[in-house]
Amino acid sequence: MLEFARWKYVLAVLIFLFGILYSLPNLYPQDTALQITGTRGKAVDDALVSRVSAILDRGGIAYKAAQLEQGNLLVRLVEPSAQIRAADLVRETLRSDYIVALNLASTVPAWLEAIGAFPMVLGLDLQGGVHFVMEVDQKAAIEKRQNGFADDIRALLRDNKVGYSLVERRADGVVEVQLRNPADRNQVARLIGRELPDLALEDAVSSVALLAHISDAKIKAVTDDALEQNLATLRTRINSLGVAEPVVQRQGTSRIVVQLPGVQDTALAKKILGATATLEWRAVMGSGFTDALDAARSGRVPADARLYYQRPRDGGEPQPVLLSKRVIASGDQLVETNAGFDPEGGLPMVSVQLDNVGGKRMLDHTTDNVGKQMGVVFIERTPEVRMVDGKQVRTVKVTEEVISVATTQGVFGKRFQITGLESAQYASELALLMRAGSLAAPVDIVSERIIGPSLGKENIERGWRAVAYSFLFVLIFFLVYYRMFGLITNIALLVNMLLVIAVMSLIGATLTLPGLAGIALTVALSVDANVLINERIREELLAGNTPMASIATGYDKASGTIFDANVTALLAGIALFSFGTGPVKGFAVSMCLGILTSMYAAVSVSRGIATLIYGRRRRLQSVSI
Repeated sequence: MLEFARWKYVLAVLIFLFGILYSLPNLYPQDTALQITGTRGKAVDDALVSRVSAILDRGGIAYKAAQLEQGNLLVRLVEPSAQIRAADLVRETLRSDYIVALNLASTVPAWLEAIGAFPMVLGLDLQGGVHFVMEVDQKAAIEKRQNGFADDIRALLRDNKVGYSLVERRADGVVEVQLRNPADRNQVARLIGRELPDLALEDAVSSVALLAHISDAKIKAVTDDALEQNLATLRTRINSLGVAEPVVQRQGTSRIVVQLPGVQDTALAKKILGATATLEWRAVMGSGFTDALDAARSGRVPADARLYYQRPRDGGEPQPVLLSKRVIASGDQLVETNAGFDPEGGLPMVSVQLDNVGGKRMLDHTTDNVGKQMGVVFIERTPEVRMVDGKQVRTVKVTEEVISVATTQGVFGKRFQITGLESAQYASELALLMRAGSLAAPVDIVSERIIGPSLGKENIERGWRAVAYSFLFVLIFFLVYYRMFGLITNIALLVNMLLVIAVMSLIGATLTLPGLAGIALTVALSVDANVLINERIREELLAGNTPMASIATGYDKASGTIFDANVTALLAGIALFSFGTGPVKGFAVSMCLGILTSMYAAVSVSRGIATLIYGRRRRLQSVSI
């Protein structure tokens, strides 16, 4: 008959409490805020708090609090409309010493955060910002590597004293080698096969010619590396924008999606993304840190040297480094970098490959400087536009800093390792940073969208209004049409909505406008399930069964139908998530979660409530349905 196990009641209560706890943070609105972070070791301390507070007071901008959080200064503002003006004032005063980002600060109580309860993250369409889709020119990356192989073959022939009349990359991507002596052909083929295994040789008509092309595996590696290097480069550049929680992710085989929440100036974003950077290898002058420290304190720098500062680790102060004015090799000559482990000592290292010109200069330098130190300088040039006397003045901001100083352990040329690194993670970051000196392949912005903060706020209001109205209409309909079982259904629907919000908050799912549509759809799916149950119970009553038997049979027979229908919809949602991108995935996530919670709420929760109401009546004569 009508039964419901006690452990199921306990489980339902626990799930209900879980839903309340983890959906509760969404009731706390976020404060509009400024997030201020130090650059190149600038301190974020109480003195900065006082300085920023004075700036805002002079500007007449009201704020709730200015406090240090996780190494940053967070200023919570009273009026959202004052956020941009406050950011402009603070940026103008602090200049390039600090990054000032527009942010939204959480107001969730600490006890909720302690159990991992956070509000849902808002997507770009609900928060406002810019959205770029960038296409990586993979053909240019492959051509660059083909030119590198042509240089390698020239060097290989010179080193082995083999005469040649031509080594060049053809329009079809094949590297053509024209030898002077046909007798050298087999020797050159063996040399290329041994020294350049990534090249595959083709049959040539002429007895003095060799044709080589990059293997398919190497082409895939080159295009993947170009995409990953561009991702690292763009992330590095976007950090200078000071955007809170930017999204830079790969899309397919050749595209990069860049989302910058809170950014409204696409011209500024494009300038930052289009900045150029490079690397330089220079010799360390003098006795190292001591001479550099003396030069930094006294201001007396030797005529043949330049004073740099090494990128700080763990937030420490930048350390002075005295480097030669002579550049040994530059980032334009960099072919490849990879993180790994030293085969001799097993310590983390970064392997570097230069082209032939850079390799020759490196070989000449290291031959005479074994045991001496060498530094790697990272140089970035960022275009800036400033208004001077009402006119736009374009300038270039140049940032130069040392990212690595290492001791030359032996003589090397185009291939060498940077060893003595503190961890495998640091080695990986250093390899990416070295590759991030410049884009591995050109990128074009193929799509851009701008969403204003006012439109984002309006999207939120309209989206939740649509969900609330649809939910309210359904609740009223069920109460009128199904009476007591309408009340049971409404409780199940409320539990379903609570669980959807709680689970999305717990897993950190991003709520987008299509996601709101998905939540509205889950209301419809949950209604479907409850209608099946209620109508099945009515059919059993019309067939002459007792009220108790009708309720039990209605739930038992409707459950299979509900499961089949929802599994079909769930498969569609999984397909949308697997093959869709961006907004489609947001819709799929909310829909899939809603399907799972609606099945539990309709089949289990509503049956438990019906059992509480009707299960203990021995002589049940009628059911209010």
